[in-house]
Amino acid sequence: MTLSPLHAHWYYVWIPIFTAFVWVGTLLAMLITWLAQGRPRYPTMDGSIAYISDIGADILKPLFITGCCITGVGFVLTLVVERWLRHRGRLPPDMRRREKVFSILAILSSVVAAVALILLSIFDTDRHPTAHRLFLLIFMVGIWFTAIFSVVEYRWLSKDYAHAGRIRLAYKIKGTMAVLLILLSIAFGVALFKATNVGAVLEWIIAFGFAFYLISYYWDLRLSKPGKLATYEKASNGQLPSNGAPPPQAV
Repeated sequence: MTLSPLHAHWYYVWIPIFTAFVWVGTLLAMLITWLAQGRPRYPTMDGSIAYISDIGADILKPLFITGCCITGVGFVLTLVVERWLRHRGRLPPDMRRREKVFSILAILSSVVAAVALILLSIFDTDRHPTAHRLFLLIFMVGIWFTAIFSVVEYRWLSKDYAHAGRIRLAYKIKGTMAVLLILLSIAFGVALFKATNVGAVLEWIIAFGFAFYLISYYWDLRLSKPGKLATYEKASNGQLPSNGAPPPQAV
């Protein structure tokens, strides 16, 4: 089946959707299993509510590792595809070198987060508690920096193109999600040592919230246009050539 040029972007817009689906499916399978078993108390539990890592260290560890691997790879692939589309001109191309740099930094941060996510699922909290918590911290910090770099890049891009309402909406959504995830992560870090059950609830909320952050990239990728180079109307202070190709990079 051949897609029309108008729908040529459908192949890759489903990457973040599929990734979020796998992540939510993994979380739900773990949560439902724990509830269906009568909320058993695992050896690693300090409170009455199981952490994701508590369930992931038990019989569902293979599922947890698989879900984390697919989620990590899908997250990185989403940002790489977004970078490729912007380089090809199918998304509004970078006007300055700084935007490209922040895009690459976002990808590198996503790689760090993805590797940490996979490693925290392998080094479970039962057998490797110190390593598990270290990789959990690295994962959260990686997500923070990915969101921050992406938001800054989108904000700069929104100033370079006329009628950039969709780009502004994209970075506002990501900015709001980033702030919420960062605040919840800080609260989780405090509750982890002060209020165990509260920390468990916050961890589940953050985990499901990460799925919505992934889905936000679906909106970004759908903004792409068919063809090797699309034409975008520059803002009054922009420097985009009339053929829509990105100008020489400048600092």
